[in-house]
Amino acid sequence: MATYAILGGTGGIGSALVARLAQKGHRVVIAARDESRLAAAVAATPDSRAFPCDATSFDQVADCLAAAREHGDGQLDGVALCVGSILLRPAHATSFEDWQNTIALNLTSAFAVVRAAAKTMRGGGSVVLCSSTAASVGLANHEAIAAAKAGVEGLVRAAAATNVARNLRFNAIAPGLVDTPMAEQLTGSDVALTASKRLHPLGRIGHPDEVASLMAWLLNGESSWMTGEVIAIDGGMSRVRVNR
Repeated sequence: MATYAILGGTGGIGSALVARLAQKGHRVVIAARDESRLAAAVAATPDSRAFPCDATSFDQVADCLAAAREHGDGQLDGVALCVGSILLRPAHATSFEDWQNTIALNLTSAFAVVRAAAKTMRGGGSVVLCSSTAASVGLANHEAIAAAKAGVEGLVRAAAATNVARNLRFNAIAPGLVDTPMAEQLTGSDVALTASKRLHPLGRIGHPDEVASLMAWLLNGESSWMTGEVIAIDGGMSRVRVNR
């Protein structure tokens, strides 16, 4: 039995990851800001613990990982960050507040996790962060989120280099569009959904459990010879071109 901390564990991908880990019999600390959703998630998840947490706060993230290590009887095997946002707006129409919020939710949260993991996971383990296809493919109106997620990818590689001697691994996934509540602005209408599907060579958007399965693999020992990687899971969007 391993112990994992999932920040953003009540969201679409996060909740799928929590369920997958719990089904394998692992202990899970579920962290999120909404305490009512946290309570519901813990009630539905065996051997889990709720931890109210703002992932943009260095102190709260550090406290969360310390609590997860305590829940694991002194051992924390892995951490996944499933916190983020989607801002679809060109740079010239993006306010300073929107920019700050995008950076905080997507990059500051990732840095907070890296910082806390390096202090807490002295026995090694695996940290999985979330990037996006937007970090590697130029998509219109994605300037803020592309910048934030590109920062996550650089952070993953640097953190992996810093922590190799401690067997603390850092990797990231880079999803395309996934059918989650956060993506409703892109999936909430038939026109927008059809356009989104066409962007993905496999002709559909992703399901949360498909992304969660990759994250779970990166968290466990089967990926033990992998660090500093960013893995696309995007229906071919970042690598494949097809004529329709």
